[in-house]
Amino acid sequence: MRKKVSYTASDIQKFKDSLLHWSQQFREVVWLEGNDHPDAYGSFDAILAVDAFTSIRSDFHNAFHELQEYQSQTKDWLFGYLSYDLKNDVEQLSSDNPDGLDFPELFFFQPKKIIRLNGNIVDFIYLNMLDDEIGQDFRAISDKDFAKGEAAQTTENIRIRMRIFKDEYFRKVEKMLSHIHRGDIYEANFCQEFYATDTQIDSLRTYQKLNYISDAPFSVYLKLNDKYLLSASPERYLKKMGTKIISQPIKGTARRSHEEVEDEKLRISLAQDEKELAENIMIVDLVRNDMSKSAVKRSVIVEELGKVYTFRQVHQMISTITARVEPTKNPVEIIKETFPMGSMTGAPKISAMKIIEELESFKRSLYSGAVGYFTPEGDFDFNVVIRSILYNATNEYVSFSVGSAITAMANPEREYEECLIKAKAMREVLEG
Repeated sequence: MRKKVSYTASDIQKFKDSLLHWSQQFREVVWLEGNDHPDAYGSFDAILAVDAFTSIRSDFHNAFHELQEYQSQTKDWLFGYLSYDLKNDVEQLSSDNPDGLDFPELFFFQPKKIIRLNGNIVDFIYLNMLDDEIGQDFRAISDKDFAKGEAAQTTENIRIRMRIFKDEYFRKVEKMLSHIHRGDIYEANFCQEFYATDTQIDSLRTYQKLNYISDAPFSVYLKLNDKYLLSASPERYLKKMGTKIISQPIKGTARRSHEEVEDEKLRISLAQDEKELAENIMIVDLVRNDMSKSAVKRSVIVEELGKVYTFRQVHQMISTITARVEPTKNPVEIIKETFPMGSMTGAPKISAMKIIEELESFKRSLYSGAVGYFTPEGDFDFNVVIRSILYNATNEYVSFSVGSAITAMANPEREYEECLIKAKAMREVLEG
């Protein structure tokens, strides 16, 4: 069904830049990039999928069933995303908050062309009917400096607005705390949106700036005609490798410092922070419970609990949970049984999602959803869509959202500051 031809790129960074610019001729583009981060479960350094041969898009109604049928029928590489609002297909929930983005709630496509990078080896994996284009595409990408192409029309002096202001944020966090003190929930991820209207951005250059300053392990550039995701995500939602599944939730964030001694103090302080570790442990328990729905009995293991990792913008507390599944277990079922990810919802999960919908002031859409791929063998890997800019070019609407986990120990002022830390990279990229 597909032909693979491998080449060696003499300057892999230049090849990457040229490859991304070359991809802009297509309506459907997914670029997944690891930015050379160590990843015990990584499968490649970067991968590009372009040009849909077949595709599926859906709202939440029956979405997972439709995706399962599509994945089972194609048995090929599929790239795409699951929006947060597919929660409404999993449980009796709704999404009624304002949405300026208008993204489909689910989209996957079977790409005609896949280009995979490992070190300086570049694999072209094309559908057989296009295999005669492999050589000419490699030469075009290698020989032409696409990076010097014309910039898209952009808006200067972008005005970022807040969907809610500080006082309202505090009131909503206090309401969430009252739910916690009543025992309705133990923890919930409360998010807020920053947005700009009547705004045009150069999506690719914006992604490249965001990726450069964030240097994240699960970065994504996604284009679906006039809709774009520019993501510097540090978090893996779920990966399947054979009969093993892996989730790596993040809970716990600290800022970086340019001063080395202070930066190390901030890292150690996060590692020893009882509140942050308690948040992380609550989500680990939730993820363990979610994974157990799919897993072979007694196979769920916490491989790493609350380990602090350092990224260019922030320190993060990350845990790793693994499990085994039966070889016959359908991959889409595994995702449905764990979706949405615990780190972006709360515990108990359904109650937390109801309260989130009641208190948040925007529809999350693709934010806190997941982007990734399925392989022909039924393996998959998906990130968590955070630290991301969403852009609808037709609507001229730009959005990024941030959140934090609210627990009984939460201090509204501190949670607000955490949100601003998380928003820093996106705001810096958009406002300059």
